[in-house]
Amino acid sequence: MKRLLLASAALLFAGCGHDYAKSAPQIPVAPTLAAQTAPQTPNPAAPVAATPAPQAATAPAGPSSRTDYSIPANWLCKPGVANNPCDVNIDATVVKADGSTELQKYAGNPNAPIDCFYVYPTVSLDPFTQSDLIPGPEELNVVKSQLARLGSQCRIFAPMYRQISLGALRARMSGGAPVPTRGTPADANADVDDAWAWYLANENKGRGVVILGHSQGSGQITRLIAAKVDGKPDQAKLVSAIIMGSTIQVPKGADVGGTFKSIPVCKTAGQTGCVISFSSFRDTVPPSEASGFGINRGETEAVCVNPAALGGGKATNPKAYWSTANKEWVKGKTIATPFVMTPGLTTTECVRQGNHHYLQVHFNADAADARIDDPGTDVMAQGKPDPNWGLHLNDANIVMGDLVDVLGKQSAAWTKAHP
Repeated sequence: MKRLLLASAALLFAGCGHDYAKSAPQIPVAPTLAAQTAPQTPNPAAPVAATPAPQAATAPAGPSSRTDYSIPANWLCKPGVANNPCDVNIDATVVKADGSTELQKYAGNPNAPIDCFYVYPTVSLDPFTQSDLIPGPEELNVVKSQLARLGSQCRIFAPMYRQISLGALRARMSGGAPVPTRGTPADANADVDDAWAWYLANENKGRGVVILGHSQGSGQITRLIAAKVDGKPDQAKLVSAIIMGSTIQVPKGADVGGTFKSIPVCKTAGQTGCVISFSSFRDTVPPSEASGFGINRGETEAVCVNPAALGGGKATNPKAYWSTANKEWVKGKTIATPFVMTPGLTTTECVRQGNHHYLQVHFNADAADARIDDPGTDVMAQGKPDPNWGLHLNDANIVMGDLVDVLGKQSAAWTKAHP
């Protein structure tokens, strides 16, 4: 098991199998959530467990300092910030089954009627336990891949925060020497809380807001929503919560309760004040028993909402946006755009298998199809797709266009109800 875990880590740190061109890979981690209905038991074969890596006994319990989010440099993405990495070229080439291509230009909407508050996943390459607040290529690339396209539907706010670094997680996974300590694990929580408080006080002005994240970022927003939104006055502002690559729980057979006490699961287009959550796995490599993604716990089960089919069932044409990533998407053709769409190449469906509830992804390989058969986006271990991690690194990309569509419908519904 330890060899498998180390192989996963090694491939992740080498950048293999992920969809962020020239960016750092991610490792999933979700901070402990008081709102969870059952404790998480650490398992060495599972993705990084729910509790952050233990610190030295002398580490203070609280944050080492507070971050001032009135300073624009402490935001990764924010309207008006200089060199905004969420305002970059994200044009896509649509590659059809017959090999023909079509350019899809992207245009953001600076006058979007709602906002998005996003917390990014584990990407920091800083050589300490906690990252600094200076964006590196890894942070810039992850928002380009996971977030920027939503700017057609919402104004984007993405704070820098002192997250648990990749190095700290690698040391924990390998059992090797810890990386040098900087700050405390509480710094990440404090930063996300302070950024949210600053946003509400200075930018929200009664607007609807989508709260979203992935992996470590999903752990952070789950904690934030449970503490600051669920059952509180600010719940009225919630357009939706999008929690990717993490696991939230509801009682079996129910749409509300569990992790969140009063925020239901999204079931229909245009429904607002609800949550979308999923973790993705290839149909031929379902989650292992040890995988922490999409795992059911006792009398509760993991939420799985397919953005391409909110009401359930199979989506035969989800709108994936893949990083071009120097792959030959069509034989003999060079793709110049940073992203590629491949209509009909994938099928997605939320399924229950064993003790997991997850987004199953099927790649429709066809010898008659002129395109690549499989983008090869798995986390790999010992040369094979890792069933502990699945398609974690591309959770957002697999349904990115569908998320854009969902946000458009939710935005229209929320603004109509709140003129």
